Parts: sequence; structure tokens; C-alpha cells
Amino acid sequence: MRETPGETARRRFMACEGRPLLLADWERTLFMHFEVPAEVLRPHVPFELDVHEGRAYVSLVAFTMCGMRLARGGRLSRWLCAPLGEQRFLNVRTYVRHQGEAGIHFIAEWISNAFCVPFGPVTYGLPYRWGGLHYEHAHESGTVRGRVKARRGGGVLEYSARLPGGRFDSLEAGSRDEFLIERYAAFTRHGERRRLFRIWHEPWQVVRAEADFGEDSLLRGLFPWWQEARFAGANYSPGCFNIWMGRPRKARPV
Repeated sequence: MRETPGETARRRFMACEGRPLLLADWERTLFMHFEVPAEVLRPHVPFELDVHEGRAYVSLVAFTMCGMRLARGGRLSRWLCAPLGEQRFLNVRTYVRHQGEAGIHFIAEWISNAFCVPFGPVTYGLPYRWGGLHYEHAHESGTVRGRVKARRGGGVLEYSARLPGGRFDSLEAGSRDEFLIERYAAFTRHGERRRLFRIWHEPWQVVRAEADFGEDSLLRGLFPWWQEARFAGANYSPGCFNIWMGRPRKARPV
């Protein structure tokens, strides 16, 4: 029987990490996928592109992180991490492989907590930017929309999504959506330093979504490849909970 990406990731996490460093919940998550010609995207990605049926993708992922805390420490850990424990994210990510391991590479991340911006690059190599992120991801009432505005340099992204129905469920094995969503490693670069960190969680429970976009100057003004991006679909999830996060590690050169 085929091992699922989550099963492979859990086995690898236990072998490499032993136990998580951090725990968190990623709530009310909207994935918006775009196909970008591989030859256009490749010069902007410092790792080997991972493609699905010959196609390269970039995804925008809008969600709220809640309850980030040290995996050990109980209530004291929650109290110490409270100033950092909840914030909104917009990730711009693509799909890569490094030394045979599939993962994601963050091209940019806008976050709502300015205090965290300096720490992402120097710890995990994350490309944090400060933004005003306003989300209404109220799937219970059918309202899923958001607006992200850069605090520095200008630029806005506006989106809305409809959930046409159906129940939240695991992703079909071998499907494009599984390829894009069930990812358990991140490869980052800050300056000349390349890093890797791993996560694990139960499989995403998602439903297909239909997305529309308003202003996109947030992305158009920064990324030369954005004008070649073509919308390829969206998914929505109530979230993943009690996510394990490992320590940042060096990504060894090929």
C-alpha cells in the first residue's frame, strides 16, 4: 500500500527531529494556486523546482496562526509565547526538491505582527515582511475574503472566494492538489545561508474553492514572474491543528 506524504513526513520527522520544538494551529486557510512557466520561475528560486506533470506552480496561502508555543512547558510556554502566538500570514511559496526531499520554498511572507519581522530571517531564514492583513474567512456563513497591504513600499492584494459545497475531506492520492498542499518541509535562504525545517500534522481537510482577485499590485510590483502567472485553482480548509515544527537546520549543498 502506498505510504501517504503525511506518513512519510512523520517517519522522517521522528528520525531527524525526535520531537517538535514548537506547536501551532493554522486556522481558516485559503490556498490559491497559479501556474508559472518553469523557465520563467526557475531563475528566482535557489533550489531545484519540483514540478507536477511538467508544470511549475506558485501558491498564495492566507491563514491565521494561533497558539504558537514551545512544545515543552505547558501553560508557561503559552504565556511566554503569547506576544508571538497569534498573527495572520500571506505566504507566497513555490515547490522544490533538495537531496531527494520534496518541500516548499517561501518567496515572500507578509505577517501582521511587526515585532516578528526581524526574527524570521535570522532564525528560520523566512522572508518576513510587515503588512496590514485583514481576513474574513468565515466559511460557516459563506464569506471568505481578504486584503493585504504592505506597510512599507506600498502594494495591495485583494481576493475573495466561494465554496461551492461538499464536505471537507482529505486530498486524492496522487492528485495535483495533494502535490501542492501536503508538504512537510521548507527550504529557505537568507543571504548565502540555506536552511531546512520540517513540520508534521494530520492530513489537511479541504474543499475546492472558486477565487476572484481584485488589485494585485502587492505582487506585480515585486515579482517579474507574476505577469506570467495563470490562476489554476483554489482550496479552503478550516485548518490544521497541533502542528509540529522542528528546529532550523542547514540545508546541505548538493
